[in-house]
Formats: sequence, structure tokens, C-alpha cells
Amino acid sequence: MSRPARLSLLIILLSVASPAPTHAASPSFRIHVMPVLSRAGCNQGTCHGNKNGKGGFQLSLRGEDAAKDFATMTRGDGGRRVNPLDPARSLLLLKPSMSIPHEGGRRFHTDDRSYRILHDWIAAGMPFGDDEPLPSLLEVSPIEALLEPAHDSVKVSATAIFDDGRRQDVTDLVVFESSSLLAETSGDGTVRLTGPGEVTVTVRYLEHQVPMRLAYVPDRRDFVWSAPEPTNFVDELAFAKLRRLKVNPSAICDDATFVRRAHLDLLGLLPTADEARAFVADDSSDKRTRLVDELLARPEFATFWGLKWSDLLRAEEKTLDEKGIRIYVEWIRQSLAENKPLDRFAREFVSARGSTYEVPPANFYRAMRDPITRAETVAQLFLGVRLQCAKCHNHPFDRWTQNDYYGWANNFSQIEYEIKENNRKDENDKHEFVGEQVVILDPKQKPVLHPDTDEAIPPRFIDASGAVPDPNGDRLEQLAAWLTSPDNKQFARIMTNRVWTDLLGRGIVDPTDDFRATNPPVNPELLDALADALVGSGFDLRHLIRTIMASRVYQLSSETNAANAGDELNFSHAIVRRLSAEQLLDAMTQATGSSIEFGGYEAGTRAAEIMGVRSIHDRRGKGTAGDRFLKTFGKPPRLTPCDCERTDETTLAQTFRLMSGDLIDGLLNAEQNRLAGMSSSELTPEQIVDELYWSSLTRGPTDEEKTAAVAYISAAEDRRQALQDLMWALLNSTEFLLRR
Repeated sequence: MSRPARLSLLIILLSVASPAPTHAASPSFRIHVMPVLSRAGCNQGTCHGNKNGKGGFQLSLRGEDAAKDFATMTRGDGGRRVNPLDPARSLLLLKPSMSIPHEGGRRFHTDDRSYRILHDWIAAGMPFGDDEPLPSLLEVSPIEALLEPAHDSVKVSATAIFDDGRRQDVTDLVVFESSSLLAETSGDGTVRLTGPGEVTVTVRYLEHQVPMRLAYVPDRRDFVWSAPEPTNFVDELAFAKLRRLKVNPSAICDDATFVRRAHLDLLGLLPTADEARAFVADDSSDKRTRLVDELLARPEFATFWGLKWSDLLRAEEKTLDEKGIRIYVEWIRQSLAENKPLDRFAREFVSARGSTYEVPPANFYRAMRDPITRAETVAQLFLGVRLQCAKCHNHPFDRWTQNDYYGWANNFSQIEYEIKENNRKDENDKHEFVGEQVVILDPKQKPVLHPDTDEAIPPRFIDASGAVPDPNGDRLEQLAAWLTSPDNKQFARIMTNRVWTDLLGRGIVDPTDDFRATNPPVNPELLDALADALVGSGFDLRHLIRTIMASRVYQLSSETNAANAGDELNFSHAIVRRLSAEQLLDAMTQATGSSIEFGGYEAGTRAAEIMGVRSIHDRRGKGTAGDRFLKTFGKPPRLTPCDCERTDETTLAQTFRLMSGDLIDGLLNAEQNRLAGMSSSELTPEQIVDELYWSSLTRGPTDEEKTAAVAYISAAEDRRQALQDLMWALLNSTEFLLRR
């Protein structure tokens, strides 16, 4: 018998042996078959959902296009996969059930509901279900659960609510997707956690996605709640969750740690030795509150926080030119110095028009030359929505469709530029601009077309209400007004989350600008309360900062206890993190009493005062020691609106820079630095050691440290060399390099 004949006989025998199951009602493709394909993983990117398909069979990614998948499976070559005359002989059933070999392995058994649905759908003539009500909502229970060793699993139920009000249990049709390997799911909807931690499990049915947050609480039978007395709602909401998790927060940090932390967070600088000693010696009960107010009023605050916004707003010289970037960054800093409300701050960027030399925020659009870039940037920057995935297909992890994407992009399609001059130095680099430009709205500009339909989607906002701008109105003005409206909670949330991340080291939503249903906040009540406070204050940035820094949560020590040592999500202790490139370099110049040079800037300029990045990312490898240091320690090129461009990763190159680089050598050997003055002064070794510790580590030396350092200095033949050695050791200590 030939091989084809054997295969045909095998299929016949298997089909006879297979039961001919029935379904209570004829299943439809849209409501039943599509979830089965998703649950089986058939339409994943690693399988038939790949852009090229698998084995000549291609489905839409994660089932985003039911009509296309229906045609693929029932017409043309796809028709060979279904056999209406004998459904059990359909390849659509034989392969996933492994009745015949299948490269993707077994996806279900012949007695599973998935098999029955596909069988009955084929037997019923493969209806698409055009007239059927569609699900409008997915209810999942529970949404949140605390699990313990004795009860380490939870039974999840999922109910689809249809347009006609009908409710249907779809637990055995949903897809469970976990953010961690800690979660194990079974076909009946049971989710089990295998160890301590928090996990987000997304329950997906068709285009509906509902996140569940599960936490596994270790067995702590002797747990007794212990926490500092709350000072405001931040503490109350954060501590409430910690108490549920049976996690005690750390103690409050000491005064020396707080004064250093506050200076670094608000100014990007170390406190001077005199400032630190005075603060520690102050017995006033309100000294921490007063310190925050004093720091917020200093000009260095606007400079340092302007640096954060300059990163996000793509302030780099290649596209803005030297004059443009100076005007742009000075305006950002001035806006922060005058405490411009954050809603107005954002609104002036989004609605900006005019000369990039005369209207500073117009430089925002100068760096983004096409509607797609503008659309993705504004969504990520001011809404915390990463739309990029919806450019090619419906967003796999959020509710946004391609229609949403291209409708949103057309809010920006009329932006055009009048280039007054372009004196670029590199004629081969079309991205370089040197000269004045004018940002205008030109109604004659072509809209962005949907790549599948080749049609223009009318401008729309990206929110659940389906709001659209007035087609006869000013697109940017309407967009800016909608975006920053007090009713648009998403704007307040992302702005709040950015500030929280800057102060606490991790967002309530993390990554900071990745708000989506499948990445919920770790403490939604806290985020909403802070966002409401921001709106209630009139979007006052300083008010939000004061609120956070007044909390015990902000003031917790980085020293952990037995309960919170493994917690990195719920702000039970301060997160230790490396100083940023600018913080570190400015701290080094402060501690040594030296200055550093940067290409194109006056001597004495601090690292945080540099407006752009060109001297740092010079493609010819030029630049000063300061420029090279900042690049090595993660200063971003500012090519995207994501703060992920700035890196705090540690590298071997950084170690070399700190231990034997030309920059640290120059700081230690500078003729007029702090060490030179001390070596020729009448100060005793004890006084010198005390001063160096307070200047670099914001504390006095311990008795052991002081004894060793004094002995080293006293025994040295070259006093200045001894002081350089001591300072080198302090600058390379983890205590100096880290923000605690």
C-alpha cells in the first residue's frame, strides 16, 4: 500500500473511532471558534499568528481579524482543513488533538470542550455569526486575591456579557497570561502561585482583557504589624496594603540620610558639609518639611528637574540646533522655576505653533517630523500609553485598535514646517537642521492612511468614551484641551506617576509610562488619591512633591527587616539606586572642590546645567573627560520620549573611569581644589577627616574610620598625596555612589 493510501486509511479509521460530539446550540465562528483558537495558542506570533504563518496556514495575530480568519479557514486552501461531510476528519481537529502528527503538539483532547466546539461548528455548516450579539464586557472574579501556603490557589470564573444583556460563562474559553512564572494555570480556571510574590494574570476573551492581581503571603503566624505613625493619606494607603501582605515597613531614615536624599532628589546635588551638619543638629520637629520648602525654592531645582523633562522632550542639538536648544531648555527651566501648572505646561507643548526661535515650545514638534512619531510621543509622554504595537495590528496587550492608532495619528497630520534656513554642516545627514523653522497647521497636508484599508481614519482621541474633535476646529487646540482636562484622569495619573518614580525610584505603575490593562498599578488607590490631589491643587508640581516627601513612605530607611527584605514593589523601604550620570559627576566635583570642563560650555558649568547632548555623543569620539564620563554613566541621547533611554546599569567601563580614569585623576590633582587648600592649612588631621566625610558622605566618620584615616594622614610624608588617597577611597565607596 502506498504512503498516501496508508494516510487516507489512517484518517478514516481515526475518524470512525472519534466520537461525533454535539453542542447544545450551534457554535459560531466569532463567538466560539475564535476563543478556541486563542486558547489553543494557534494565533500566537510563534504559531499561525506569525506574519508568514506556519505550514501554509496563517491567522491574524491573537485573533484580531475574525473576518479574515474565517475566510482563511473556510475558503481556498483553507477549505482543506475542514470537512463538513465528516467533521471528525477535518485537519482542524486531527492535528491539534494529535490524531495525526502536528508540529505544534497537542492543543486539546477529543473530549475537551474546544474539540466539541470546532466539531459542531463544522457540522453546522461553519456559520460566521453575523447576526449574533457580541460580548461587550468581560467580568472576572476574583479581581484580587491574597493566597497563603494552606490556600495557594484560586478558582477564577469569567463571564461574558453580550449586547443583548445575555450572560455566559466562558471560563473554559478564556486565555490566562501571567506576568511571572510564579503563576500556574489549569484548564478549569484554577490559578496557583508557587512561591511568595505578586503576579498579574490577564484573563482574555476575544478582544476583552481583565487583569487579576494575586499575591502570595508567606506563612508568618507570629506576624505583628509595626509601622511608623502615618503623616498623610500616602502612608495610610501604602501601609494598608503592606499590612494585608503581612509586610512591616522599615524604620524612618536618620537625619543625615534624609538631608542627602532630599538634596539629591530635588537639586541633583549633595548638601554642603555645613548644610548637613546644621540640619542634623537642628532639634525642630518640622525641620524636614522646612528643608523641602527651602530646596523647592532654590534655582537648582528648576535646573535639575528641567534636565528630566529635557530628556523626555528630546532636547538635542542635531535637530534643534544650538540656538533652538538653548531657547527650548531655558523655557522648560523657567516654566519649572515659576511653578507653571503641569496641565498648562503640557498644553503649551501640544498646541505649539510658530517660530522655533520665538515660540520655545514649538521646538517640541521640530524634533518629530512625521505624524506617526508625534502621535506615539504625545500618547506615551502625556498619557502613559505605548501605542506602537497598534501600528501594524490591534494592540495585543491593550484595548487600542489600528483604527484608534491611525485616528489618533491624524490629529497631527496637518503639522508642517516653514524652513527659513538650513545651514547644516553635514549635507549627507538629512536629520540635521541648523536654522529657524516655523511650525504651522496646513489643512492641505495629506492624512495618514490605514495600511490595510488605504483609508483615512478621522481624528479621534484615545479614551474609552470614543470622543472626537470638531472637524472644523483647531486640531491641536482641541487635543491639548482634551488631554489636560481635569476630567482626563489618565493625564493626572501619568504626571503623578512620573513624579513618584523620580522620588521613590520605582513607579506605582512600572515602567513609568506603560499604563495598560495588563500592567495595573501595584496600589491603584494610592495612585488615584495622588492624582486627585494633583488635580485639586491646580496641577501644582511642588504641592505634589511636598505631599510625597512629607510621607513616611518617602522617608523610610533602605535598611530592610525580615518581612520586607524581598519586597521591591510596595515601597516598604527605600530603593537603593546608583546616582545618575549628572548627579554623580556633580557630586564628585562638589566633594573635591574642583570643576570640570564640557565641550561648548563655560568653565564651572555643572553637569546638570548642560542643555543638550551633542558634545557627549560626538560620532567622531571627541569630547572632554566630563563628556566621556557622562556618556559612560548613562546620559541618554534623547532620541525617544522614554526615560528608559537613561540607564543606571553598572559596567566595567564605569569601574575603570572611577578607579583610574583621567577625570578622577584631574579632580584629585587640580591645583585649586579642596585638597590643596587643606594640605597647606592649619587644620588638624582630625578636622580634615571630619570635613572630607561630611562633604562626600554627608556624615561624620565612625570612630574606626577616623582612627584609620588620621593615622594614615599623620604618617604620610606627602600630606596632599595622603588626602588624595583618602578622597579617592571615599569617591569609590558604594556609600558615595548610591542614593539610599
